Amino acid sequence: MKVLDTKNPFNAPVYHLETVSSTMDAARELARQGESHGTVITADFQEEGRGRSRRSWLADRGKNLLFTLLLRYRDISSIPEALTLKTGLAVSLAIEDLAPVLAGRVKVKWPNDVMVDSGAVESASKAAAACKAAGILAESDGGIVLIGVGVNIFQDKFPGDCYHKAGSLAQFSPDLAEPAAGSRQGPFFSPKNTRLVLLEHILSRLYVEIETRNVDPWRERLLGRLYKRGETVTFAEGPAESNHLTEGILTGISPAGELLILPAGEKTERAFVTGELKVY
Repeated sequence: MKVLDTKNPFNAPVYHLETVSSTMDAARELARQGESHGTVITADFQEEGRGRSRRSWLADRGKNLLFTLLLRYRDISSIPEALTLKTGLAVSLAIEDLAPVLAGRVKVKWPNDVMVDSGAVESASKAAAACKAAGILAESDGGIVLIGVGVNIFQDKFPGDCYHKAGSLAQFSPDLAEPAAGSRQGPFFSPKNTRLVLLEHILSRLYVEIETRNVDPWRERLLGRLYKRGETVTFAEGPAESNHLTEGILTGISPAGELLILPAGEKTERAFVTGELKVY
């Protein structure tokens, strides 16, 4: 396991492995070993990467940023609220730090995805108006929280039904440079490596969101980039693949991070704790 020489505002080590079952599994083992609050584990490739409800997270080796952040709190009540959404906000801001051309086009899709609007950029390989560029998975056990993040940076091919739904930052920001294959300036060796730079941006942004109190309220800032806000949406309540559907206007999020929808034909918006927006 390599210790990366990278900036981590949590003042904890950043580890790197070439291959893991998943960075969540590796972080869970680091937690058992007593690693400190803010420890990070990254990898070039995950053999069993997953997203919400144990869906697979498929990523080409060395093409994307894959990591998990270990957080320690006194108990469950000490865990900051809406951690997944705050992470989405941090990731979206960090992406714009890395690629300013994407400013205003990076959206947070409730509860745990980051989307990139195609905007004025034409892409022959992408027909969708917006593509998923990053996914977030948060799990807790008592006061221990693991936040897994996957960001598509250079991957240009996506399997099956992911083809028209997923995208990478390089597809929308061609200025991003991928290290030459086989170069020792490749995965995480160069200080200017794109994945390493983005990791530093994310950690910096996330530290501000969850460790400091002197920033503007996260909810107001997130609302400005909430995916599909003000539009008619179809929402599947409950676990993934639920058939309990609600159609209506997505109005926003509550202070606790619940999704707010005004159902068709109703006068009062509803708050949803679990579920997902259906994107076809």
